[in-house]
Amino acid sequence: MLGSTHGTLTTTSRPARVTACGRHPGPAVHGTTTTAEDTDVSGRPLSSNVPDLDRLFRPRTMAVIGASETEGRPNTAITRQLIGWAERVGARVHPVHPTRTTVFGLPCHASVRDLPERVDLAVLLVGDPAPVLEELKETRARFAVVFASGFAETGTEGATAQARLTAALQGSGTRLLGPNTNLNAFERFRDDLDGPAIALITQSGHQGRPVFALQELGIRLSHWAPTGNEADLECADFLSYFATRPEVGAIAAYVEGLKDGRAFLLAADRAARHKVPVVMVKVGRTETGARTAATHTGKLTGADDVVDAAMRQYGVIRVNGLDELQDTAALLARARPPRAQGVAVYSISGGTGAHFADLASAAGLDLPLLSTAKQNELHQWIPDYLSVANPVDNGGHPVGDWRGRKIIDAILADPSVGVLVCPITGPFPPLSDRLARDLVDAAEKTDKLVCVVWGSPVGTEDAYRTTLLGSSRVATFRTFANCVTAVRAYLDHHRFTDGYRSPFDDAPRTLSPSARKARALLRPGEQLSEHAAKQLLRAYGIRVPREQLVTSAAAAVRAAGQIGYPVVMKASGPRLGHKSELGLVRIGLTSASQVRDTYRELTEIARYEGLPLDGVLVCQLVGQGVEMTVGITRDPLFGPTVTVGLGGVLVEVLDDTAVRVPPFGEDHARAMLGELRGRALLDGVRGAPPADVDALVETVLRVQRMALELGDGLAGLDVNPLVVLERGQGAVALDALTVCR
Repeated sequence: MLGSTHGTLTTTSRPARVTACGRHPGPAVHGTTTTAEDTDVSGRPLSSNVPDLDRLFRPRTMAVIGASETEGRPNTAITRQLIGWAERVGARVHPVHPTRTTVFGLPCHASVRDLPERVDLAVLLVGDPAPVLEELKETRARFAVVFASGFAETGTEGATAQARLTAALQGSGTRLLGPNTNLNAFERFRDDLDGPAIALITQSGHQGRPVFALQELGIRLSHWAPTGNEADLECADFLSYFATRPEVGAIAAYVEGLKDGRAFLLAADRAARHKVPVVMVKVGRTETGARTAATHTGKLTGADDVVDAAMRQYGVIRVNGLDELQDTAALLARARPPRAQGVAVYSISGGTGAHFADLASAAGLDLPLLSTAKQNELHQWIPDYLSVANPVDNGGHPVGDWRGRKIIDAILADPSVGVLVCPITGPFPPLSDRLARDLVDAAEKTDKLVCVVWGSPVGTEDAYRTTLLGSSRVATFRTFANCVTAVRAYLDHHRFTDGYRSPFDDAPRTLSPSARKARALLRPGEQLSEHAAKQLLRAYGIRVPREQLVTSAAAAVRAAGQIGYPVVMKASGPRLGHKSELGLVRIGLTSASQVRDTYRELTEIARYEGLPLDGVLVCQLVGQGVEMTVGITRDPLFGPTVTVGLGGVLVEVLDDTAVRVPPFGEDHARAMLGELRGRALLDGVRGAPPADVDALVETVLRVQRMALELGDGLAGLDVNPLVVLERGQGAVALDALTVCR
């Protein structure tokens, strides 16, 4: 029984990712260690460790430190809840308090040093956990949970106090959950539900409540990890662990900030390899949201465009609200893989069908036109004057008799249809009652997804509460928007994982010869001149114009003759950024006298502006093409990232860029181009020939190699403009700005 006033759904139980023996394809790895062979060129890991968290969620022994039975005290209610939880999971409980001999009838120990056995889980109900953690280090407890707040979320002093907590456990093997966490991990989970479950991760416990409430509607929850400040255990640890659990059908997460961008990507990669969908609300899209998140859990939210791109890169489904998190996670956990990508819309009202079709099409869903033969079949039961091409409008009356079921079965039988959506905007018994029953019965007979949007604001109707929510095979929503979001995520997830190849599989493990050449060119803490920056590009096989760096007018004339007129002349120096604005660029020089005069002008301007030069570049004039930019920037969470976008001044005016986190392959490089609003320029517009997209992709991949191999030595690289010539003629970097770390 599924559904909710917030748009919760009922949906099919699916065998996806489960073999005949009921396990994921591929082994579940616990306690994996990283070897030298599992690192990339910079020594970063290529696979995530999977912490063995079994004894956190199912301990055999548990200590409650600061236990109380004095009524009216907060610790008493918490102690009672922990003891009840321990009984449900079969754990022996050892209360700890310095002045008590028993707590709720259980023997109480004065300190953790007096515990009669090693404990799997120690829960600290004390204001100052650091001294207790020092004692726990001696007892070799497997896990410690700290509820206390007042740490990194409060600022610098709190961060220092939090560091003392982790230092207290250094080298002990004890893993820490918190501080600033809560009781969510110790909630009462229903054990009478079956089917794939949702595992929940939250940094704010209250934000997980809507997902937790899905149990009351028939959706199973297996775990809840409230990560708090993540002094030790973090979101990525739980992602990796949940992705290997055979009972987990989807992971839902509310995240305010990421502790370690690389660890997050490795965990998301593990989930994608196991085909486990990850649905996430990630706050920090705005400056206000980022600031609030920092004060709540002391987390670094990261640049949102980079976070967003990284999530897409590894198939993490980002949603905006808790209602979307609830609906989308429930659908992805339980629905079978799609048989086709097409969505068919079936309604009793042409207006309702058209409205939903507009929203679905705008979201990128495929609403295929039904074949002529299929439309003729439907017109056996639907009047000829009504459209049945998709959306299918039945006019209302057929749902009240035997024809309604015939129509539903016929639509589901179409091979182009993988999802049937029936929006019911309001109850109209008895027709709506029969329509709901026919949809449920049809869903029992098909392996395709059947979705219903029950639009009544009341939600007490029998067709909704009993028929639709009583079905384990129909996905029931309360809003059009949530239905569209969940269905798109469902289709996108399966497309993504069906063809998934981990970017980490292709990450370079050894430095290239280019890296050795390039490292010699870096100047720590300095900005390279254009000439030096282009040498860096040449080292990685990125094409630049024919050019010579000269230090006299006579040498400039000789260089121009060797390169061939017309030429471009530019001042080159380590402190030059926007040279054009300073008048330090001349284009289309056609004679020796022009070259001689230009050399003098450029050096005079530089001298007047107090700009040191390493010389003047005499460059080949490159033909017309599409100006692009490709660059490397450092993100505080993910490290070096690669950006591509429209070049020249357009990059500043339009901000039309796409970003990826290395490593990534050719498919992602091409996908970056597809995200640009100006992508059509590369295909040729207003009579211009198509540009050499293959050469652009190759340049992006070479810049990515630079990011991987030189990332620690580069603060930033900006190749702008990169002129992409006509197809087959390549791409040429006309200018480059490089800042070393």
